[in-house]
Amino acid sequence: MSLPTGPVALPDAVAGLVRGADVTPVWQNLLGGVTVRLRGGPDDVDRFLRWSPTGSAPDVDGEVARLRWAAAWLPVPRVVDAGRTPEGTWLLTEALPGRSAVDPAWLARPAEAALALGRGLRRLHDALPVEGCPFGWDTDVRSDDRPAAQALLGGRPPDDRRVVCQGDACAPNTLLADDGSVTGYVDLGRLGVADRWADLAPACWSADHNYGPGHADLVCEGYGVTPDRERLAWYSALWHADG
Repeated sequence: MSLPTGPVALPDAVAGLVRGADVTPVWQNLLGGVTVRLRGGPDDVDRFLRWSPTGSAPDVDGEVARLRWAAAWLPVPRVVDAGRTPEGTWLLTEALPGRSAVDPAWLARPAEAALALGRGLRRLHDALPVEGCPFGWDTDVRSDDRPAAQALLGGRPPDDRRVVCQGDACAPNTLLADDGSVTGYVDLGRLGVADRWADLAPACWSADHNYGPGHADLVCEGYGVTPDRERLAWYSALWHADG
């Protein structure tokens, strides 16, 4: 995934959702997915529009259900519209305050950002109730039809603490205020109950990837846990096998 360096093309299926707003590319990936920010328009409300080619993102209906469930406890985007065509799916949400943890302002403060990422993940895990959560993210759900992940299951570490995981706890999916407090969480399409290291592993990997080597342990420090190398390695391998 990367920040776009120029204009991005939106398919005809979502062109009508732009409705005269100013379009700013925000994110794109190698599978053809793209996210843009829509400023202004008829109702003058800032929004984000994500387009995902078929098969490149979690089921949009499931993501909408997760966003609406999590909204009772955490700041998450309000869903405005969502839909699908044979070519892909879209999700239109209202913008939240704050900046992505990979905004240039945070890339210039990497240690603070990594600590904030850990604190934010701990807040999410503490806030969302495991009991009554209708969504799961255990290895049996994640590894379906993925031979690389299936091969890992025999050595799965025992659970440390069961929580409701974000499902993609990488730095771009956490929004921060200037003081490092979390203003929102995005990309909750895989949210579900699992061991907390299933989230900590991609968060730590992302810190080293986005901020430079040596920042993963700061995520654990911000979270308030001693790095568990075995669980970090195992869940990181599973996360990469998931694609």
